[in-house]
Amino acid sequence: MKKILLIKIAFALVLSILFISCQKNINVTIPEVESQIVIDGYIESDGLPIVVISQTLPYFNEFGPSELYSNFIHDALVSVTVDGTEHFLTEICSSEIPDSLLAIFMELSGIYIEPGSELNICLYTDLSFSLIGEAGKSYQLNVETSGNIISAITQIPDIVSLDSVWFQIEGNLDSLGLAWAILSDPDTLGNAYRWSARRISHYPDGSIKDPVYISPFNSATDDQFFNGLSFEFNSFRGSLPYSDKEDDNNVEEGYFKIGDTIAVKGMSIDIATYKFLRSYYTELANQGSPFASPASLQTNIEGGLGIWAGYGVHYDTIYALP
Repeated sequence: MKKILLIKIAFALVLSILFISCQKNINVTIPEVESQIVIDGYIESDGLPIVVISQTLPYFNEFGPSELYSNFIHDALVSVTVDGTEHFLTEICSSEIPDSLLAIFMELSGIYIEPGSELNICLYTDLSFSLIGEAGKSYQLNVETSGNIISAITQIPDIVSLDSVWFQIEGNLDSLGLAWAILSDPDTLGNAYRWSARRISHYPDGSIKDPVYISPFNSATDDQFFNGLSFEFNSFRGSLPYSDKEDDNNVEEGYFKIGDTIAVKGMSIDIATYKFLRSYYTELANQGSPFASPASLQTNIEGGLGIWAGYGVHYDTIYALP
Protein backbone atom coordinates (compact mmCIF):
# COMPACT_ATOMS: atom_id res chain seq x y z
CA MET A 1 0.00 0.00 0.00
CA LYS A 2 2.80 2.41 0.89
CA LYS A 3 4.48 1.77 -2.46
CA ILE A 4 1.23 2.41 -4.35
CA LEU A 5 0.71 5.67 -2.40
CA LEU A 6 4.22 6.87 -3.31
CA ILE A 7 3.61 6.08 -6.98
CA LYS A 8 0.37 8.11 -6.89
CA ILE A 9 2.12 11.08 -5.25
CA ALA A 10 4.96 10.93 -7.80
CA PHE A 11 2.46 10.81 -10.65
CA ALA A 12 0.58 13.84 -9.27
CA LEU A 13 3.86 15.79 -8.99
CA VAL A 14 4.77 14.98 -12.59
CA LEU A 15 1.36 16.19 -13.78
CA SER A 16 1.74 19.42 -11.76
CA ILE A 17 5.15 20.10 -13.32
CA LEU A 18 3.76 19.46 -16.81
CA PHE A 19 0.85 21.87 -16.26
CA ILE A 20 3.15 24.56 -14.88
CA SER A 21 5.58 24.20 -17.74
CA CYS A 22 2.72 24.55 -20.25
CA GLN A 23 1.49 27.86 -18.85
CA LYS A 24 1.79 30.91 -21.10
CA ASN A 25 0.46 34.43 -21.07
CA ILE A 26 -2.58 34.92 -23.27
CA ASN A 27 -3.63 38.39 -24.32
CA VAL A 28 -7.30 38.65 -25.22
CA THR A 29 -8.53 41.60 -27.24
CA ILE A 30 -12.10 42.51 -26.34
CA PRO A 31 -13.89 43.56 -29.55
CA GLU A 32 -15.69 46.89 -29.63
CA VAL A 33 -19.44 46.39 -29.41
CA GLU A 34 -21.81 48.96 -30.85
CA SER A 35 -23.79 50.76 -28.18
CA GLN A 36 -27.51 49.94 -28.11
CA ILE A 37 -30.50 51.83 -26.79
CA VAL A 38 -32.09 50.40 -23.64
CA ILE A 39 -35.73 50.96 -22.69
CA ASP A 40 -36.93 50.44 -19.12
CA GLY A 41 -40.59 51.38 -19.25
CA TYR A 42 -43.97 50.41 -17.89
CA ILE A 43 -47.56 51.55 -17.54
CA GLU A 44 -49.80 50.40 -14.70
CA SER A 45 -53.56 50.34 -14.40
CA ASP A 46 -54.58 53.74 -12.95
CA GLY A 47 -50.98 54.92 -13.41
CA LEU A 48 -48.88 57.11 -15.69
CA PRO A 49 -46.42 55.74 -18.26
CA ILE A 50 -42.82 55.76 -17.00
CA VAL A 51 -40.04 55.37 -19.58
CA VAL A 52 -36.29 55.51 -18.85
CA ILE A 53 -34.09 55.60 -21.98
CA SER A 54 -30.37 54.93 -21.81
CA GLN A 55 -27.65 53.23 -23.78
CA THR A 56 -25.42 50.27 -23.07
CA LEU A 57 -22.04 50.91 -21.46
CA PRO A 58 -18.75 49.07 -22.17
CA TYR A 59 -18.50 46.19 -19.71
CA PHE A 60 -15.12 47.12 -18.23
CA ASN A 61 -15.62 50.89 -18.05
CA GLU A 62 -15.50 52.64 -14.70
CA PHE A 63 -18.36 55.05 -14.10
CA GLY A 64 -19.84 57.28 -11.42
CA PRO A 65 -22.87 59.58 -11.10
CA SER A 66 -21.77 61.91 -13.91
CA GLU A 67 -21.17 59.03 -16.32
CA LEU A 68 -24.54 57.49 -15.43
CA TYR A 69 -26.32 60.80 -16.05
CA SER A 70 -24.65 61.23 -19.44
CA ASN A 71 -25.77 57.67 -20.26
CA PHE A 72 -29.42 58.74 -20.19
CA ILE A 73 -30.76 59.70 -23.60
CA HIS A 74 -32.18 63.21 -23.53
CA ASP A 75 -34.47 65.12 -25.90
CA ALA A 76 -35.93 61.99 -27.46
CA LEU A 77 -39.34 62.07 -29.12
CA VAL A 78 -41.36 59.63 -27.01
CA SER A 79 -45.02 58.77 -27.42
CA VAL A 80 -47.54 56.14 -26.34
CA THR A 81 -50.50 55.31 -28.56
CA VAL A 82 -53.73 53.78 -27.20
CA ASP A 83 -57.15 53.55 -28.83
CA GLY A 84 -55.76 55.37 -31.89
CA THR A 85 -54.67 58.43 -29.88
CA GLU A 86 -50.97 59.32 -29.61
CA HIS A 87 -49.81 60.86 -26.33
CA PHE A 88 -46.40 62.55 -26.25
CA LEU A 89 -44.28 62.19 -23.10
CA THR A 90 -42.13 64.85 -21.46
CA GLU A 91 -38.65 64.37 -20.04
CA ILE A 92 -38.16 65.16 -16.37
CA CYS A 93 -35.04 64.72 -14.21
CA SER A 94 -34.84 64.26 -10.45
CA SER A 95 -32.52 67.29 -10.16
CA GLU A 96 -35.46 69.45 -11.28
CA ILE A 97 -37.67 68.21 -8.44
CA PRO A 98 -37.73 70.27 -5.21
CA ASP A 99 -36.79 68.26 -2.13
CA SER A 100 -40.33 68.76 -0.82
CA LEU A 101 -41.72 66.90 -3.86
CA LEU A 102 -39.06 64.20 -4.17
CA ALA A 103 -41.17 61.66 -2.25
CA ILE A 104 -44.02 62.20 -4.74
CA PHE A 105 -41.59 61.77 -7.65
CA MET A 106 -40.44 58.46 -6.19
CA GLU A 107 -44.03 57.38 -5.52
CA LEU A 108 -45.08 58.04 -9.12
CA SER A 109 -41.97 56.66 -10.80
CA GLY A 110 -41.17 53.77 -8.48
CA ILE A 111 -37.52 54.88 -8.60
CA TYR A 112 -35.66 55.46 -5.34
CA ILE A 113 -33.45 58.54 -5.07
CA GLU A 114 -31.06 58.60 -2.13
CA PRO A 115 -31.44 61.92 -0.26
CA GLY A 116 -28.47 64.13 -1.10
CA SER A 117 -27.41 61.80 -3.92
CA GLU A 118 -25.49 63.24 -6.88
CA LEU A 119 -27.23 60.76 -9.17
CA ASN A 120 -29.67 62.53 -11.48
CA ILE A 121 -32.37 60.17 -12.78
CA CYS A 122 -34.16 61.20 -15.97
CA LEU A 123 -37.37 59.69 -17.30
CA TYR A 124 -40.23 60.41 -19.68
CA THR A 125 -43.86 60.60 -18.53
CA ASP A 126 -47.17 62.29 -19.29
CA LEU A 127 -47.21 65.54 -17.32
CA SER A 128 -50.65 66.40 -18.72
CA PHE A 129 -52.14 63.38 -16.90
CA SER A 130 -54.21 62.62 -20.00
CA LEU A 131 -52.84 59.07 -20.31
CA ILE A 132 -53.82 56.81 -17.42
CA GLY A 133 -53.40 53.05 -17.78
CA GLU A 134 -56.50 50.85 -18.10
CA ALA A 135 -56.67 47.08 -17.76
CA GLY A 136 -57.44 45.23 -20.98
CA LYS A 137 -55.93 47.85 -23.31
CA SER A 138 -52.79 47.69 -25.49
CA TYR A 139 -50.17 50.44 -25.51
CA GLN A 140 -47.73 51.15 -28.34
CA LEU A 141 -44.46 52.85 -27.33
CA ASN A 142 -42.52 54.82 -29.96
CA VAL A 143 -39.12 56.43 -29.42
CA GLU A 144 -37.13 58.48 -31.93
CA THR A 145 -33.62 59.63 -31.05
CA SER A 146 -30.55 60.44 -33.15
CA GLY A 147 -31.97 58.68 -36.19
CA ASN A 148 -32.95 55.58 -34.22
CA ILE A 149 -36.54 54.36 -34.14
CA ILE A 150 -37.55 52.07 -31.28
CA SER A 151 -40.98 50.59 -30.71
CA ALA A 152 -42.78 48.09 -28.50
CA ILE A 153 -46.30 46.97 -27.66
CA THR A 154 -47.57 45.82 -24.29
CA GLN A 155 -50.96 45.11 -22.79
CA ILE A 156 -52.22 45.75 -19.29
CA PRO A 157 -53.86 42.39 -18.46
CA ASP A 158 -57.13 42.11 -16.59
CA ILE A 159 -56.51 42.46 -12.86
CA VAL A 160 -56.44 39.26 -10.82
CA SER A 161 -56.93 40.28 -7.19
CA LEU A 162 -55.31 38.43 -4.33
CA ASP A 163 -57.92 36.49 -2.31
CA SER A 164 -56.26 37.21 1.02
CA VAL A 165 -52.93 38.33 2.47
CA TRP A 166 -51.32 37.84 5.88
CA PHE A 167 -48.10 37.80 7.89
CA GLN A 168 -46.73 34.58 9.36
CA ILE A 169 -43.77 33.95 11.66
CA GLU A 170 -41.11 31.89 9.89
CA GLY A 171 -40.03 28.71 11.68
CA ASN A 172 -38.80 29.31 15.22
CA LEU A 173 -38.02 33.00 14.72
CA ASP A 174 -39.48 35.19 17.47
CA SER A 175 -40.71 38.20 15.53
CA LEU A 176 -39.62 37.75 11.91
CA GLY A 177 -41.65 36.24 9.13
CA LEU A 178 -42.85 36.31 5.54
CA ALA A 179 -45.76 37.81 3.66
CA TRP A 180 -48.32 35.23 2.52
CA ALA A 181 -51.16 35.40 0.01
CA ILE A 182 -53.74 33.28 -1.81
CA LEU A 183 -54.29 33.79 -5.53
CA SER A 184 -56.98 32.18 -7.70
CA ASP A 185 -55.75 31.82 -11.27
CA PRO A 186 -58.32 32.06 -14.11
CA ASP A 187 -58.87 28.87 -16.09
CA THR A 188 -57.03 30.17 -19.15
CA LEU A 189 -53.41 29.14 -19.66
CA GLY A 190 -50.93 31.98 -20.19
CA ASN A 191 -51.47 34.24 -17.19
CA ALA A 192 -48.44 35.61 -15.36
CA TYR A 193 -47.89 37.58 -12.18
CA ARG A 194 -45.42 39.69 -10.24
CA TRP A 195 -45.26 40.71 -6.57
CA SER A 196 -43.95 43.83 -4.87
CA ALA A 197 -44.27 45.16 -1.33
CA ARG A 198 -43.15 48.05 0.83
CA ARG A 199 -43.16 48.68 4.56
CA ILE A 200 -45.08 51.90 5.12
CA SER A 201 -44.38 51.82 8.86
CA HIS A 202 -41.59 53.99 10.26
CA TYR A 203 -38.28 53.66 12.04
CA PRO A 204 -37.89 55.27 15.49
CA ASP A 205 -36.38 58.38 13.84
CA GLY A 206 -39.61 58.90 11.89
CA SER A 207 -38.31 57.88 8.44
CA ILE A 208 -40.40 55.48 6.37
CA LYS A 209 -38.93 52.00 6.12
CA ASP A 210 -39.44 51.53 2.37
CA PRO A 211 -39.96 54.69 0.27
CA VAL A 212 -40.90 52.65 -2.84
CA TYR A 213 -42.32 49.24 -3.69
CA ILE A 214 -39.60 46.59 -3.92
CA SER A 215 -39.83 43.32 -5.85
CA PRO A 216 -37.76 40.56 -4.25
CA PHE A 217 -35.57 38.25 -6.30
CA ASN A 218 -37.56 35.91 -8.59
CA SER A 219 -40.75 37.87 -8.03
CA ALA A 220 -42.47 36.76 -11.26
CA THR A 221 -44.20 33.52 -12.25
CA ASP A 222 -46.54 32.17 -14.91
CA ASP A 223 -49.45 29.75 -14.42
CA GLN A 224 -47.90 26.76 -16.19
CA PHE A 225 -48.17 24.60 -13.06
CA PHE A 226 -51.30 26.04 -11.42
CA ASN A 227 -53.61 27.04 -14.27
CA GLY A 228 -57.15 27.50 -12.94
CA LEU A 229 -56.20 26.72 -9.33
CA SER A 230 -56.18 28.63 -6.05
CA PHE A 231 -52.87 28.39 -4.25
CA GLU A 232 -50.92 29.83 -1.34
CA PHE A 233 -47.52 31.44 -1.78
CA ASN A 234 -45.13 33.44 0.38
CA SER A 235 -42.58 36.13 -0.26
CA PHE A 236 -39.41 37.30 1.42
CA ARG A 237 -38.87 41.03 1.91
CA GLY A 238 -36.93 42.66 -0.89
CA SER A 239 -34.31 45.36 -0.34
CA LEU A 240 -32.94 48.19 -2.43
CA PRO A 241 -29.64 47.50 -4.23
CA TYR A 242 -26.55 48.16 -2.10
CA SER A 243 -28.68 49.07 0.91
CA ASP A 244 -26.65 49.92 4.00
CA LYS A 245 -29.67 49.94 6.33
CA GLU A 246 -29.14 47.91 9.48
CA ASP A 247 -32.17 45.66 8.93
CA ASP A 248 -30.90 44.80 5.43
CA ASN A 249 -27.58 43.62 6.83
CA ASN A 250 -28.42 41.66 9.98
CA VAL A 251 -30.70 38.77 10.98
CA GLU A 252 -33.74 40.76 9.79
CA GLU A 253 -32.52 40.72 6.18
CA GLY A 254 -35.23 39.32 3.92
CA TYR A 255 -37.87 39.23 6.65
CA PHE A 256 -40.81 41.36 7.67
CA LYS A 257 -41.20 42.03 11.37
CA ILE A 258 -44.01 42.16 13.92
CA GLY A 259 -45.24 45.75 13.98
CA ASP A 260 -44.70 46.33 10.24
CA THR A 261 -47.49 47.67 8.08
CA ILE A 262 -46.90 46.18 4.63
CA ALA A 263 -48.42 47.65 1.47
CA VAL A 264 -48.72 44.87 -1.12
CA LYS A 265 -48.80 45.28 -4.90
CA GLY A 266 -49.94 42.21 -6.81
CA MET A 267 -49.46 42.57 -10.57
CA SER A 268 -50.88 40.74 -13.56
CA ILE A 269 -48.37 40.79 -16.44
CA ASP A 270 -48.31 39.55 -20.01
CA ILE A 271 -46.11 36.64 -21.13
CA ALA A 272 -43.55 38.90 -22.87
CA THR A 273 -42.95 40.75 -19.59
CA TYR A 274 -42.72 37.47 -17.70
CA LYS A 275 -40.15 36.08 -20.15
CA PHE A 276 -38.07 39.24 -19.80
CA LEU A 277 -38.16 39.06 -16.00
CA ARG A 278 -37.37 35.34 -16.02
CA SER A 279 -34.31 35.90 -18.23
CA TYR A 280 -33.30 38.92 -16.12
CA TYR A 281 -33.35 36.91 -12.89
CA THR A 282 -31.47 34.08 -14.60
CA GLU A 283 -28.74 36.54 -15.59
CA LEU A 284 -28.53 37.83 -12.01
CA ALA A 285 -28.32 34.31 -10.59
CA ASN A 286 -25.61 33.27 -13.07
CA GLN A 287 -23.48 36.40 -12.73
CA GLY A 288 -19.86 35.48 -12.29
CA SER A 289 -20.42 31.72 -12.52
CA PRO A 290 -18.06 29.98 -14.99
CA PHE A 291 -20.41 26.97 -15.06
CA ALA A 292 -23.59 28.84 -15.99
CA SER A 293 -25.12 28.44 -19.42
CA PRO A 294 -24.95 31.63 -21.48
CA ALA A 295 -28.29 33.40 -21.82
CA SER A 296 -29.61 36.65 -23.21
CA LEU A 297 -32.40 38.89 -22.03
CA GLN A 298 -35.67 38.27 -23.83
CA THR A 299 -36.85 41.71 -24.88
CA ASN A 300 -40.05 42.97 -26.48
CA ILE A 301 -38.28 46.08 -27.81
CA GLU A 302 -37.91 46.47 -31.58
CA GLY A 303 -34.68 48.32 -32.40
CA GLY A 304 -33.20 48.14 -28.90
CA LEU A 305 -33.06 46.24 -25.62
CA GLY A 306 -35.07 46.22 -22.41
CA ILE A 307 -38.77 46.02 -21.62
CA TRP A 308 -42.00 47.93 -22.13
CA ALA A 309 -44.33 46.35 -19.58
CA GLY A 310 -47.99 46.61 -18.69
CA TYR A 311 -49.12 45.89 -15.12
CA GLY A 312 -52.67 45.21 -13.95
CA VAL A 313 -52.29 46.20 -10.30
CA HIS A 314 -54.15 45.09 -7.17
CA TYR A 315 -53.25 46.70 -3.84
CA ASP A 316 -53.72 45.28 -0.36
CA THR A 317 -52.34 45.79 3.15
CA ILE A 318 -50.85 43.39 5.70
CA TYR A 319 -50.58 44.24 9.38
CA ALA A 320 -47.79 42.14 10.88
CA LEU A 321 -49.39 41.14 14.18
CA PRO A 322 -48.13 38.53 16.67
